[in-house]
Amino acid sequence: VPPYTIVYFPVRGRCEAMRMLLADQGQSWKEEVVTKDSWMQSPLKASCLYGQLPKFQDGDLTLYQSNAILRHLGRTFGLYGKDQREAALVDMVNDGVEDVRRHYHCPLQEGGKARYVQELPGYLKPFETLLIQNQGGQAFIVGDQISFADYNLLDLLLNHQVLAPGCLDSHPLLLAYVTRLSARPKLKAYLASPEHVNRPVHGAQKI
Repeated sequence: VPPYTIVYFPVRGRCEAMRMLLADQGQSWKEEVVTKDSWMQSPLKASCLYGQLPKFQDGDLTLYQSNAILRHLGRTFGLYGKDQREAALVDMVNDGVEDVRRHYHCPLQEGGKARYVQELPGYLKPFETLLIQNQGGQAFIVGDQISFADYNLLDLLLNHQVLAPGCLDSHPLLLAYVTRLSARPKLKAYLASPEHVNRPVHGAQKI
């Protein structure tokens, strides 16, 4: 029985970064899919600590909050930088990814996609700056080994390629970063799998 269980809706949403991390690290996990109807009618919502999903189980440890789960997996698999300095930078990047997630979720809900896409280069610039500062953009977002923040950033960028195809064309370093990470053998296999391909980014829409 896989030690990990992800309890979540049938979307990529807040869980795809952790799925990519687990797949790339050669781990298996169980999915417990919760439909919107069952979520509203079942006692599951009341049982969740913050009244929201995802819920993540690592053996007898139950965690909520997607970024806390990513950090837990980062510590578990040594994906948290090589020292405290790098760990601090990894945390900074991950918080930056969270900021962008919050930016794009609201305008898309409110029909403001065109304006958001126009503003997108400004949201992506910090990550390009960080890449340039780290081995000229030829490596990971921090240091010379992959971190949990890389998976979160990769998920964010892949989502944007669905949202606005071609949106990374004016960001060659980010585009090369996506290509480079997506070519990692286990991650490449996961990204080509039906589990990933057939799972919408958010809700009934692609994003």
